This record gives sequence, C-alpha cells and structure tokens, in this order.
Amino acid sequence: MGQSASSRLTDSLPAVVGGISAATDYTADLPDDCLALVFQSLGPGDRKRCSLVCRRWLAVEGRSRLRLALDARAALLDVAPAIFARFDAVSRLTLRCSSRTDSIGDEGLALVAARCPNLSSLKLRACGALTDAGMAAVARYCSGLRKLSVGSCAFGAKGVDAVLRGCLLLEELSIKRLRGLHDPSATAELVAGAASLRSVCLKGLYNAQCFAPLIAGCPNLKTLKLIRCSGDWDPLLKNMAARVPGVVEIHLERLQVTDSGLAALSVCVNLEVLRLVKTPECTNAGLVAVADRCALLRKVHIDGWRANRIGDEGLQALARRCAGLQELVLIGVNPTSRTLELMASNCRSLERLAFCGSDTFGDAEVACIASKCAALKKLCIKGCPISDKGMEALAAGCPKLVKVKVKRCSGVTPECADRLAASRNGKLAVNVEADEGSAAVQQAEGTVVFGEFGIAEDTGGGERLRLASVDRAGAAGPLSSKSRRTARKKRAGFFASRRNLVASALRRWSHGSSYSRHSHR
Repeated sequence: MGQSASSRLTDSLPAVVGGISAATDYTADLPDDCLALVFQSLGPGDRKRCSLVCRRWLAVEGRSRLRLALDARAALLDVAPAIFARFDAVSRLTLRCSSRTDSIGDEGLALVAARCPNLSSLKLRACGALTDAGMAAVARYCSGLRKLSVGSCAFGAKGVDAVLRGCLLLEELSIKRLRGLHDPSATAELVAGAASLRSVCLKGLYNAQCFAPLIAGCPNLKTLKLIRCSGDWDPLLKNMAARVPGVVEIHLERLQVTDSGLAALSVCVNLEVLRLVKTPECTNAGLVAVADRCALLRKVHIDGWRANRIGDEGLQALARRCAGLQELVLIGVNPTSRTLELMASNCRSLERLAFCGSDTFGDAEVACIASKCAALKKLCIKGCPISDKGMEALAAGCPKLVKVKVKRCSGVTPECADRLAASRNGKLAVNVEADEGSAAVQQAEGTVVFGEFGIAEDTGGGERLRLASVDRAGAAGPLSSKSRRTARKKRAGFFASRRNLVASALRRWSHGSSYSRHSHR
C-alpha cells in the first residue's frame, strides 16, 4: 500500500541496468514544466501511454495539453465537465461530428466555451444542432478568440455576427458550407468590417455575398479565399481593392469573376500569392493587368480548365514583371518553349514548377527547363506528352533539383526514372506513376494531386490535434485518424525555442537538489 505506480513499474526491472539503479525514479525531482516539454515532443500514442504511468504524469500531461479535438456528438454534454477538468489549459479546440448523428447543441457548446476561457482557435465541423444562440455563447465566454473555422453547420449570419462583435481579436475567419444564410433579413445587419481580421475564407456558400461589406471593411485583411460561392464577384473585388490595398494572397476558385474584377486587384501592389482555379471568364488581359503592377508575386497557380483563355500572353507578362516568382503551377494551360525560356531567364528564383494536362508541354519544354532553370528544386509533370528523351535532359541540368514526380505520362518508363535518380548519386527523388484513368478524371484530379507534390495550397497546418471520442457509455477514449501527424514530422527544432525555459528549470532543479544535500549533512 502507498506504493506509487512509477515505483511499482520498477519492481519488475533488474536492480541495475547499465550502471543505473532501476529502483530509483529519476523523474521525481524533474520540474513539471520540463516534463511537460517532454510530453509535447511525443506523438499522440506515446503521449497517451505516458499519461498512464502515474498520477503526476497524468496531471502534468493534462495541464500541458493545448490542442484538443473531440467527437462532438450529443453525448459530449454529459462528459464535457470531466474532460475539461483534466484538460484545463486548452487553447485550440476542434469539435467534429457527422451529418448522420446528432451533434452537440447550444447548451453543450456554451458549457465547453465556459470551460475554455483561454480559447484562441475553434473549429466546428458538421455540428448541425448548433444555432445562433450557441455561437453567441462562444462570443460571450471566449472573447480572446483569434481563429474561427466552421464547416457544414446550420446556424446563420447572426451567429457569425455575434462572434465578430464579441471577439474583437479575431484574425482568421473560415466559413464553409454554412446552411443558415438563406434569410436576407438576418444578413442585413451583419457587421460591416472588423479591424482585427487578417484572413477570410468562404467556400461553398449560397448567399456568400452577404459578407461582402465585411470583407471590404477589413483594413488589415491580408488573405482572401473565395471558393465555389454563387453570384457576381466583380463588384466586391473592385470595392475591396480600393479600400483594402494591403492584401497579399488571393484565391479565386469556381467563381463568376471576369477580367474586370481581376484587373481591379492590380491595385494590391503587395500581392504575393495568386490562385486562379477554374475561372473561365478570366483571360490573358486580366492576368497581364495584375502582372504589370503586382511585381512582388511569388506564387501563381492557374487552372485554366482547358478553356485556352490564359496562355503565352499572360504568362510572358508574369515572366517580364515578376522577377521574384518562386512557384508556378499550371493546370490545363498550354505554355510554349518561348514562354518557358522567358520565365527561366527573368525569374532566377524559380524553385517549384508543376504542369498538369498541358498539350504543349513536351520533351522540348522539359529540355528548356533543364538548361535554363538553375534554381529549380521540385518539378511535377502530370498528363503531358513527354517521353524518356525529355526526362534524360534533366540529368545534366537543374543542379539543385531534389524531387521529380511524373504521373500519367505514358512515354516515360520506370527504367528512365531509375537512370535519372542514379545520375545524381541518390540526391534526387524520382517518382513515376503509370498512365491510368481518362482525361476527364485526370483533369478533375488536377487541383488535388499537386498536394502530393508538396506545393499545393498551404492549409496552415501544424501539429495535428489529439482526437478523443465519446463512446456510448459516455467515457472518453482515443479516436484514431490516418491523417494524424506522427512524431517524426514535428519540427526538429522543437526544443530550440524553449531552451531558456528548460535551462532555468534545470537550474532551479539543481539548486533545489544542492540545498537538499546540504540540509541533510
């Protein structure tokens, strides 16, 4: 009786292992903040196992957990007090449910918000039972909220408005597939601007233009993403460009936007990232207007949808005006060798290139890249008419190239890929995948597959949240996820940023141990 879990664990170990006594708990005097840093460097599975070693480790692990994701079924209401009694320092919370089950309601969300006063980031997914009242509770209890992301929920504009008015530090707002925006009277009173907002993402919304006054009234807005939202967006882009000229990233996907709206963005001279995805009414004229005034562009992604509205004219304007271009992704666009030569000659910092479904990108264009793009590090080619001849040209060019991915290019053989990799003594990764699927399927996957290459849209990732589920009995337990990040993907410099904290904690530890030794003499 009275024996700790950690000491019981040592009973089954040899008395001495490598000169270290197994009967001694060397973590007993380790400060809690150092122990917390160790836990934060572990993966989800190891962290959970460590929390079961003893009561102290369980308490320290709970207090040091800053990120948490929960299965937000209705049963969460019953166990939320116990969960947040243990994890009382959570600052980033994800509540995720399924459209096939009953989600947490307003009462449950209010309880969670009250238990997380330090919440800075909240993500809600498929919480169909939430209403505007629940979001008002979030605004009331979590006034320090900086990031709100909602998807497939049923509350409306009043709920969003409550958060905007109550959380004056809100910097990021992401609204996807929100089903409660159909009432025009509810959207009429939406707050017209927020000084703290720096990023707005609207996706799959029927009445997304109710947020137009909000977007145009954010003087510090830096990032705007509009994806699959109905309506004419030219007026918003014109109004926003005149009032919010400091935007640095624009993502327009499957929108009704023309060259007029695109040209209006040329006022944003600090623009660095431009993504035009399946906007068939945008042509070379709009791209030229942007390139002429936005000389700071670093990343350009264009999915022309095989409409041939954007081609050499627009791309050559980019090459002439945007010398700092580092990343270019072209899907369903047909550049020629002349354009690529100009791009390589003027854009000396070009590091990442991707071509998908281009009928004009062949062996000659690959050879041009190999001979001209000295700074290129990553090259992705999918569904283009290239062969082994073009790939072999890469062996003698692009000295900084570290990764090549080729997919659905029937003229490229695995043997050629092996020879190319061998020519760089193992310093070049070459991945060749077979030609599969129809042209329609290839084009539909064009936007997605570039994520595999590592140059797709930045999702603002980071450490994957630890997931917990609520079973039918109401107990909290682990929920596995294939997308969960493993420990090896965490930043190698994790402890570097905390070196001072560790050093001070160890000094306190050593001073305490020294005092203890002297006091017992």
